[in-house]
Amino acid sequence: MPHLISRKKRIYPVLEPFAAYLAQYDRGLELPVRYDELLRYEQAIPLYDKAGRDTLWVSVLYSAQEQSEVLDGLMRIYAQMKAGGDLEALDHLAVDRVDLCTYGNTQPFRIRVVNTLNDNFDYFYVKRADASRLYGLELEHILSPNAIGFLYDRDTLVEEHISGIPGNMFIRSYLSDRHLDEVRLAKEFVKFNERCFVRLLGDMHSANFVIDITPDFEETSYRIRAIDFDQQSYEGKRQVYLPQYFKQNNPIIFLGIKCMSRETVRQYQLEERSLIRRRVKSASHRLNDLLAAMTSDEIAPHEHVAQLSKELGEYYGTSTFLRCRRMGELVSEQLARLDLPHTGL
Repeated sequence: MPHLISRKKRIYPVLEPFAAYLAQYDRGLELPVRYDELLRYEQAIPLYDKAGRDTLWVSVLYSAQEQSEVLDGLMRIYAQMKAGGDLEALDHLAVDRVDLCTYGNTQPFRIRVVNTLNDNFDYFYVKRADASRLYGLELEHILSPNAIGFLYDRDTLVEEHISGIPGNMFIRSYLSDRHLDEVRLAKEFVKFNERCFVRLLGDMHSANFVIDITPDFEETSYRIRAIDFDQQSYEGKRQVYLPQYFKQNNPIIFLGIKCMSRETVRQYQLEERSLIRRRVKSASHRLNDLLAAMTSDEIAPHEHVAQLSKELGEYYGTSTFLRCRRMGELVSEQLARLDLPHTGL
């Protein structure tokens, strides 16, 4: 669906009401290293995968003068994310590599942290702060079954790594596996589709989500998790917020058509809406605080808001959406309509 997605999305600053919200809920704090400081590298080396293909990431190297300060700051950030700032809990960990993504709009840094005792490793990311993405992360944390770890400081966003098999890789290498539980995977995609639409998270084609596989007695469970939140409540087309309409996801869509009836799809949609409704109730104070900031914030062009208001109004057969002037208001209205399921795959 490339014609429905803006070629280059504007980065929106984090304004005071949202910054105050982030500080209140322990997301905002002063970081020892910020994004612009990581740009002061001296050398960049192309990074290749195990098959020798260029990943379009580069590993960056710092001068001797900069290196100690940068790596120490990065470890302090990791300690804050994983251990509440307690450096003693990370005695045997060290920054092994700092990579920079050379494609796309945001050019994030990926930090690889290694356990020096057993070579086990983990990642986290340092990015330019974008209000759209921060709203997306926080909505994911509140409304999905997935807890999300991230930190914010003025122009800088730090995100934890979300583990799983990239959706495009899963489709290419795992979809034909004879052990694949087709019904469970198709069910999870319906639920993922519903979560994205309810909270208006867009652009969920197969490269923007991962699939987490968990053996469960004699069966296998699947969890689809978004990893890119740049298109939170930004585009004007309603279909952008439904992963079922992206051609990259067609192999999973076709699997669902083969495995499930329309009645089964509707049942899974209702199940997911019921779960989201419970999360809304259990985190009502935090969600209300978030929506208060979001409804006063401008995170999309006015023409996008107007178009999405019109399309959602036509979809539900109501004029309520036409009164919305900000994307946050549309999200609030979507959540208020959780009892109204939409058409299946």
